Amino acid sequence: MTNPTIDPQWARPYSRRTFLRGAGGVLGLLALAPILEACSSDTSAGPFAGAPAGRVDFANWPLYLDRKLEKGQVVRPSMQEFTRQTGIEVNYREVIPDADAFYQEILPYLAAGKPTGWDIAVITNGSTLTRMIDLGQVLELPSGMRPNFDQYASETLAKNPSYDPDNGHTMPWQSGITGIAWTPDLAGSNVDTLEHFFSGDLPGKIGLFSDSVDMPNLVMLAAGIEPETSTEADWREAAGWLQDRIDRGLPVTFFKQNYVNALANGDVVASMAWSGDIYQENAIGAPEGLQFATPSDGGLLWTDNMVIPAGALHPVDAITLMVFVYQPAIAALITEFVAYVTPVPEARNQILADADAAEPAAQEKLRALADSPLVFLPEEEAAALHSYRELKTDQERAAWNSAFGRFIA
Repeated sequence: MTNPTIDPQWARPYSRRTFLRGAGGVLGLLALAPILEACSSDTSAGPFAGAPAGRVDFANWPLYLDRKLEKGQVVRPSMQEFTRQTGIEVNYREVIPDADAFYQEILPYLAAGKPTGWDIAVITNGSTLTRMIDLGQVLELPSGMRPNFDQYASETLAKNPSYDPDNGHTMPWQSGITGIAWTPDLAGSNVDTLEHFFSGDLPGKIGLFSDSVDMPNLVMLAAGIEPETSTEADWREAAGWLQDRIDRGLPVTFFKQNYVNALANGDVVASMAWSGDIYQENAIGAPEGLQFATPSDGGLLWTDNMVIPAGALHPVDAITLMVFVYQPAIAALITEFVAYVTPVPEARNQILADADAAEPAAQEKLRALADSPLVFLPEEEAAALHSYRELKTDQERAAWNSAFGRFIA
C-alpha cells in the first residue's frame, strides 16, 4: 500500500546497493538456504511438483520493491540476486493500484478456470483476499517447501493469521499501520487521537481515504465500534456518525492515495495515513517534518500477502521466489527501500550491519530505520492494534457497500 503519485525513480531515499561500500556488498557473502532443492524434492506436491520453469510473473503495488538506476535503466537488486542464484527470470510489474480493482481485472480468468497471467500477486487481508481463498481462487501452499518462512517469519506478524490459518494460502509481503499524519506547523498540536482528528477543532481540512476497507474500519473505531466483530447495524451507525459530522461542518477531503501531496501542499492539515508513506516522505526530506501517530483510541494493522492465483503457469518458480524473500539479507534489502513493517525480524540485524558498512551520510538513516517502531513493530504495540472486518458473504458485502458507498470513490 504505497503512494503511486511519487516519481518512481526517485521516490525512495536509499537502497542497500546505493549505500554499501564496494560493488559486491553483503549479497555476495550470503549463505543461502537450498531453496531449489526444497522446491523440487516433493514429487507429490501437485502443481508444485517438478523443477522450476525459469520464469515468474509477479504483480505488486507501486513502489513496493527495491529499485535503483543502473546504466540508465531501473533495476531491482533483490530480483537480480534471485535470478543470479536460481536462474529464474522475474517479470515484475507494478499493476495493483487497489486489491479489489486488481481482483476485478483477473476475476473473469479465475471464473473461467484460465491462467490470469500472474504467478504471484500481493493482496491485502480483507474481504477480497477472504473471498479468493473461500472460492479456491488461490493455490494452497505446500507446507514442506517454505524453509526460510518457517525459520525467519515473525510469529506475531506473519505466521498463522486469523484470515489464513497456518498460512495455508498466503505469505506476508509487508505490513503497515493505518493511523493519522499531520503537518505540525498547520495543525498547531499533535493529532494523535481519533477523537481530536474528527473533532472539527483543527484549523483546516482533514483527509480520509475514499476506499472500501481502511476508511470504514477507521471510522468504526472513531465511533467506538470494534471493527472485527461489527454487525450490519454497526456499519450503518458508523456511516451515519461520519455523515452527521460532515453535515455539521467537519471539513473533509477524500483521497484515493495522493494524500501525502495534500499534506505537503497544506490542502489538509491532517489525514488518515499509512505508516510507511510518512516514514518514506520524511526520509527523503520532502515534505519535511510530517508526523505520524497510531491513535491511542484505535489504529489498524494490515498485511499485504503474496498469493499464487489459481491456474498459475509457474507455481514452482512462484513458491521459490516467495521463500527467497524471507532470507534476512533479502528482507533487509527490501525494507531499506519500502520502509514498511517487515515480516522478518532478523532483517534488523542485517540493516544494522549495513549501517556499519555504509558511508557516513547513510549510517544515520539506516540506524534510524532499524530503530523505528513503524518498521520493526514491537509485539505489545501490534497486539493493541485492530484488524479489518472480514466480509464473508455477498450479503455482507452488499450491506457494507450500502452503508459506506456514499464515501467511496
